[in-house]
Amino acid sequence: MKPILALIVAFILPLCAAEKPNIVFVLFDDMGYGEPTCYRPESKLKTPQIDRLAAAGMRFTDAHSAAAVCTPTRYGLLTGRYPSRIGQYEVLQTFDPPIIPESRVTVASFLKNNGYETAIIGKWHLGLKWDEIKNAEGKVPIGSRILSGPNQLGFDYFYGFTHARNIGTIIEQDKVVEHVEDVKNQPRMISKAVEWLEKREDDKPFFLYFPMCPPHTPVVPSSEFDGKTGAVDTVKKDPKYGDWVFQGDHMLGQILDTLEKKGLAKNTLVIIAADNGAAGRPYPPLRGQKGFIYEGGHRVPFIASWPGKIKPGSVSEQTICLNDLIATCADILAIKLPDNAGEDSVSILPALLDNATEPLREAIVHQPYSRQLAIRQGQWKLIIGTKGKDELYDLKNDLSETKNFASESPEIVAKLTVLMKRYIAEGRSTRGAKQLAEPRVKWPVP
Repeated sequence: MKPILALIVAFILPLCAAEKPNIVFVLFDDMGYGEPTCYRPESKLKTPQIDRLAAAGMRFTDAHSAAAVCTPTRYGLLTGRYPSRIGQYEVLQTFDPPIIPESRVTVASFLKNNGYETAIIGKWHLGLKWDEIKNAEGKVPIGSRILSGPNQLGFDYFYGFTHARNIGTIIEQDKVVEHVEDVKNQPRMISKAVEWLEKREDDKPFFLYFPMCPPHTPVVPSSEFDGKTGAVDTVKKDPKYGDWVFQGDHMLGQILDTLEKKGLAKNTLVIIAADNGAAGRPYPPLRGQKGFIYEGGHRVPFIASWPGKIKPGSVSEQTICLNDLIATCADILAIKLPDNAGEDSVSILPALLDNATEPLREAIVHQPYSRQLAIRQGQWKLIIGTKGKDELYDLKNDLSETKNFASESPEIVAKLTVLMKRYIAEGRSTRGAKQLAEPRVKWPVP
């Protein structure tokens, strides 16, 4: 039996591992749809590594974050569930409790349970349960421990920080390990990500989630990038903004270079996206910016590369959402998600493989910072008015959302309102068993 077992270990197990691609998801913070040059050639910002990934893979032109601000988007990304289902519209603070219960399936726990090694390196911003309260200065003391956080939600390894306003507090696994100057945080993050990747072995697939800080404030480019681009922020006149974006782009490049150096790139799906629109920086033709229900608030860059699978230099017009990650992972592994997981997640694998001939999503739901909802189906987007003042836009012919068709097309308003109410009543927007609504959630839908 021993020679047979040895044969299985030597040949069969590596074959199985090869069928499971590594997955790397890099999330930029507040990067507007019009900031990378591959999306808007006239952009003055320098994004050569984002452009490099677009040349190697597929660029989506109709991708959306789950919300127009940070925390709810990250909830949707990891759970595949609309954040409005838990009433999460605002962003969390350092000492807010976790909003994802340990019982809920996440992208990380799903992949971990299917043989992946998992890590998050960077910004968490989904709440943590601490073992002690803040000190007088409002900081988390070194040595403070986390009782519930990324490790309890499927991540084998966590190295990062709570959110951008507390970027100087570094956490490793379940403990605060040091306080650093803001400018030193991102070099710490990318150094740790590269180190983690360099330790990878070919016999086990991995999932790396790298949510960085750029271009979100604080704008603190390190000396290596300070003054290197000359790309002044044309809206807020911040002379360091372009350098900060460039530093974030360079971090992506370090990840890509490490994958190639380790021989991992050929079996790795790399996805980059942003958590919402640019903060205070509208980019025409899109209306609005971060926090807004309009397209500038939630239409984001989204690029995927997978050698031998995704056609280089391709473009997809499929309407997709960051929520779709968990269903896509399940589709890649040919494993069905349980009914109580990824309720608002749709696999984009057919689009990635260029096999999609019809829209993948029946519809998509949007939310801004305020308690409001919109639903998009095909060319039509309905912003449901909390006081009966609906807004209906034809995105096919009016991407800038300038003409409100609500009074002219009441039948479309009615159709989309009924669909939104069904999504609420069934606790999901995908096929599967009806899910119970979260208690005490008040829906902004009449």
